[in-house]
Amino acid sequence: MGLPEIIVYSKPDCCLCDQVKEQLKKLQKLHEFVLREINILDDPADFERFQYEIPVVFIDGRKVFKYHLDESRFVRLLESAGRRRRAEASSVP
Repeated sequence: MGLPEIIVYSKPDCCLCDQVKEQLKKLQKLHEFVLREINILDDPADFERFQYEIPVVFIDGRKVFKYHLDESRFVRLLESAGRRRRAEASSVP
C-alpha cells in the first residue's frame, strides 16, 4: 500500500516555496507521508508548466495547493488519500 506521496514543485530563492516546504516538513513529523521536492529549474517541462504557480503541492498526483498551504486542509486531504489507498488495497483480489 505505501505512504501517500507529496510532491512540491518549487525553485531556489522563492520565499513562498521555502515557507511551504517548512510547513510540509513540520507536518511530516506528525503525519506519515513521503515528501519529494522538485526544482522546476531542473526540467524545462516543469518550468513551463509551473513557472507562474510555485510552490505547487500534489498529493498522490492530484494538485491540491498553489502559492500557499492550508495546514488543516492538507491534513484532511492527506487522510482522505490514506483512506483511498486502503480502499484500493482491500479491493485487490
